[in-house]
Amino acid sequence: MKNFKIELSPKRIIKWAIYAVLAILFLVFLIGVSTFEASYYSEKEGSERAVAAGSTVSQEDLIEVPPTEEEVHEYTVAPDRPRYLTVSKLGIRNARILSMGVNNNGELDTPRNIFDVGWYNQSGKPGQGGTMLIDGHNGGPHVHGVFKDLPNLTEGDLITVERGDGAIYNYEVVENVSVLLSEADAYMATALKSPVPGEESLTLISCTGEWSQQQGTYLSRQFVRAVLVEE
Repeated sequence: MKNFKIELSPKRIIKWAIYAVLAILFLVFLIGVSTFEASYYSEKEGSERAVAAGSTVSQEDLIEVPPTEEEVHEYTVAPDRPRYLTVSKLGIRNARILSMGVNNNGELDTPRNIFDVGWYNQSGKPGQGGTMLIDGHNGGPHVHGVFKDLPNLTEGDLITVERGDGAIYNYEVVENVSVLLSEADAYMATALKSPVPGEESLTLISCTGEWSQQQGTYLSRQFVRAVLVEE
């Protein structure tokens, strides 16, 4: 059988050499990105989970359907406890305020429904002094949550809380800050006290920043601190 000899022209050799170099560079790029991601998430993996953790409910268990007007209207709590939250600037009107504690890891629990908010039941009550702590969801797997736009609040904006007995309390925003997840635990001492000594206050908390697939949470927490406005 006759053997065939393939001769490559210099132009063809140069062309294939360029392709080979490009392929190698692309492979190196992919390896670099993968290495960076692994290193980044590995570093964050050791971070503390804040008491202000964005959600102690798995993404799969979250409810992404707003409660009906009837469900909101029929929602009741004890006379001295917070019932509804309204933040007109963010389009939040009468979000149900659910009583929440902490789980076995010391993390503040959050409601299953991303349109509800949670009141830490060991914090202050409206009209009774102290600092009231309320957390809410940034969002679920497919829908934005009640506190998605929390970073947009600025000094002077109003937050309204209606108590179980119908009493209305307005709080004026004094501070709005984003804190890294690894520093959120330490910031809780600040969040649980009034930004103006001696005045009743309210702190809103939610997730913000980049999403960590490895940790299943956002890498920052938003803290909005407000003080009671005297009528």
